[in-house]
Amino acid sequence: MNNPYRILFDQPGTRGFVLAGLLARLALPMTGIGIITMLAHLRGSYALAGAVSATFVLTYALLSPQISRLVDRYGQRRVLPLATAISVLGMALLLLGRGDWSLFLGAALSGFMPSLSAMVRARWTALYRGQPQLQTAYSLETVLDEVSFIAGPPLSVGLCVAWFPQAGPLAAALLLVIGVLALVAQRGSEPPVLAAGEGPVGGSVIGLGEVRLLTLLMVAMGVIVGTVDIVSVAFAAALGQPAAASLVLSAYALGSCVAGLVFGALRLNQPLHRLLLLGGLATAATTVPLSLVGGIAGLMAAVLVAGVFFAPTMIVAMSLVERAVPEQRLTEGMTWLLAGLNVGVAAGAALSGQVLDEGGAQAGFAVALVAGGAVLLVAVLGYWRLRERQTAPA
Repeated sequence: MNNPYRILFDQPGTRGFVLAGLLARLALPMTGIGIITMLAHLRGSYALAGAVSATFVLTYALLSPQISRLVDRYGQRRVLPLATAISVLGMALLLLGRGDWSLFLGAALSGFMPSLSAMVRARWTALYRGQPQLQTAYSLETVLDEVSFIAGPPLSVGLCVAWFPQAGPLAAALLLVIGVLALVAQRGSEPPVLAAGEGPVGGSVIGLGEVRLLTLLMVAMGVIVGTVDIVSVAFAAALGQPAAASLVLSAYALGSCVAGLVFGALRLNQPLHRLLLLGGLATAATTVPLSLVGGIAGLMAAVLVAGVFFAPTMIVAMSLVERAVPEQRLTEGMTWLLAGLNVGVAAGAALSGQVLDEGGAQAGFAVALVAGGAVLLVAVLGYWRLRERQTAPA
């Protein structure tokens, strides 16, 4: 049996843009935690560090779809270097800033960072649109997203602690520049830009009902991820085993990565709207055991199962947005979903942190339970909307 992932790389240039994208996408998870670690060391204030990091995350979530919209219109090699330059300028201001105003301004400018995950997915789509290999490519990219969020934060924190406080954000800026320059240098795989008049330009694709639904789905899924991250650390600390938190989070990432790779190798005959419903149902169901566990082993098992359904649901959502938006607006469409996921992660961490302070570690998982219900609700709405569109007469 042929390995579907090996077949992906039969096309020339694929290894190059995947490697470049992997280097550049590490900058996103490294920057957020790097800002917190840097300012906690330099200023001794976690409140200031969290506020500045939140400014970066929210600015990125708002700006990245707009940058991707420009990419769809003018091309990656014309837009990405400029957006990256503004982002790096913001990081320099963060590293050199003295007053609080310069920190917040630097964080806002750093938010001009483009969504490299969407850029690489757009290249895969240009190669394999309408072919079974596209699902495999989306699966690979989801796994690489997971890898970047697993490796990026500890790398950034380790550099800040081992070298100097600014080392994490500085390394993130360097990886972003190297990755983006390597990506835009590969013109052969860059998605074509349609000439004026070949397709609708119009407003943002967030105006499409399907894109709004899928973005809301990713926000709710992000809340679950953010909650698991924060509450798992608090849960392990409450049991007197703080180091066990890394095992719990590794189990969550492992479940998602393995499921994503397996899902990408399958050739399912089910329609996407049905897979969306099944993924939403499974995601919601796996948040229930989180509130019932009593020890580290039970929590590891619960988050492992929860992670199994995360990557496939995200892959289905990306496949649906690829079909919902016009071909020349694909990068923007995918970026809205990725931005929604990042907003959800930040919101989940903030909400669960508040609940933790009031009710303890076990109560924090209630945020994930509510978010799971939201995932199911949006998946049901998406199922009915997409089914009606599929069965509507031409």
